[in-house]
Order: sequence, then structure tokens, then C-alpha cells
Amino acid sequence: MTAPQLRVLSLGAGVQSTTLLMLAAEGRLPKPDAAIFADTGWEPARVYAHLDRLEREVARPAGIPLYRVQVGVTDGPTRTTGDLRADSLDPGSWVRMPVFVADRSGERAAPVRRQCTEEYKVKPIKTAIRGLLGYPHPTPVPAGVVVEQAIGISRDEFERAKDAPVRYLRNVFPLLDMDGAADGREGWTRTDCVRYLRAHGWGQTPKSACIGCPFHGNQAWRKLRDDYPEEWADAVDFDHRLRQIPHRGIKAAPYLHRSLLPLDQAPIDRVTRTEWAERQGDLFDTAADTEAEDGAALGCSPWSCRGAGEETTA
Repeated sequence: MTAPQLRVLSLGAGVQSTTLLMLAAEGRLPKPDAAIFADTGWEPARVYAHLDRLEREVARPAGIPLYRVQVGVTDGPTRTTGDLRADSLDPGSWVRMPVFVADRSGERAAPVRRQCTEEYKVKPIKTAIRGLLGYPHPTPVPAGVVVEQAIGISRDEFERAKDAPVRYLRNVFPLLDMDGAADGREGWTRTDCVRYLRAHGWGQTPKSACIGCPFHGNQAWRKLRDDYPEEWADAVDFDHRLRQIPHRGIKAAPYLHRSLLPLDQAPIDRVTRTEWAERQGDLFDTAADTEAEDGAALGCSPWSCRGAGEETTA
């Protein structure tokens, strides 16, 4: 296998990627030449604060450069500013987020085609990696030049571990090979990561997902409403404004909640079956495990964004 010219960590700043950065800084994993965070411009304040602390207390002391990258600014009908929220409210633009619209039957909700992950996370990361290699677009990366990219996917979501879409990237998933899982099996689960973070003083690591991500489940929306009122008001305002401007590619009214109701009227207090099951389980593991619920976004990894079923181009 070709030796990598560079090792990078795709840092989503959530539980799993934070664990990878800390393990690398500790010397338990190969030290990356860079950690790269793709900023959509609409992350919660606690994610940016967590990222600042990671850089100050973990990355910098370990000699790991942390790069924060955004999509480049372009002009025309698909203009981008690097701010997903602002770009999504640009009249005549595409709806980049997987907002919900009524399907062709008019009876069910379906998300439109998701573009935000590719445009605001994957592309900026690839641009940064090309720059670090010395082959900025459109200069081709020569055959045989390989970058090893570590991605934080845990054993409970192993099905999301996929090869990179370009030949110069080789994805690796160190958590899948870690020893010391609580159940004695190979590979760490998200619960193992949370326990590790708690033991090292990082128990408040947030989930990395845009404030108004349509893939939030009811539990995530309730937490935003009850614990972060300013961000909830931001999401409600965004949801309302979405239906006040024309967008390319969709004719039906877009909503952030799958109920096809305005966010501040949506039934977010309904507790899903999965959430009830979690409440009956072990309290520690319930707190440590993912907030898996119907249609929930458990965070947004640049290379493995969680979806919410089939998408549509309605």
C-alpha cells in the first residue's frame, strides 16, 4: 500500500472526531499533520467554543495544526457566502438543506435533495487538503500521491464507513480498530467515546450540527427550545423566512420539521418510540449513547452525514 504523503483528521468537532484528536494527541493513534474543521457558518455557539478549547488545550500543545475552512465565495444564481443560513435565504437560490416538502401525493413529507454536506463540508475539506499537498484546483493531483484521512465513525455506525470519492484520499476509521471497548469487543462505540471524554474532562462535548438542520428529531428540537432560546428563535425565524422567498428546484412550501408545520407550531413535544425505549434503559448508557429517534440527526460528519430516509426533488 502506498505510504501517505499526509495524514489529516476530518474534525467535525462532535464526540467521535474529538475522541480521535485526543487519542492522537495522547500518542495512542498516529499524529495527523492537520485537523480540518469545515464551518458552515451556522453551528451552535457551543460547538465553536468547544473547537476553540480543542485547539487551545489539545491540538496546539500536541503540535497538530487545526484549520477552519469554509466554502469559497462565488457569484451568480448559486452565489455562496460561506454562510449556509444566509445562502439558503438568497431569493432564487437552490434550497441547499434537506428541508421537508409535501410529496407528490400531497399526504406525506419528504426531504429535498441535500446539497449542504457536499458543498459546505466535503468540498472545503478537499480544497484544504489539495492546498496542503501543493496541488490546488484545477492542478491535478499526480497518481500515487495519497492522503490518509481519519474519520470518526464508531462501531455502532460502521455501515457509514466508506471509501473516499477521489483517488488521492484514503479514508481510515481508527475507532473501528480500537481495543478496550466496554463490552470487550474490538472497536469503540459512541458510548465508549463518551466515557473516554468524560474521564478526560470533556464530558460536555456537543453534537456538531447546524442550528436549523432539518434532520433534527423532536428531542433535539426540544433541547434547542428549552436550553438555547436564542438559537431556537434563530431557527424559528429561518423556518418562517424560508416560505417567504422563491427557491429554485421546488414548488411546494419548505419546512424544517417533517410535520409540514411552522417550527414553533410543530409537535416537537411528542416523544418517539425510540426515545421511550432509551428512557427505560440504563441511565448512564442512555446519557452516553446517541439520541436516536425517528428522523433525528445525531450530528453531521462531513463524510457521513446522517439522512432521514429517501430524498426527493419535488
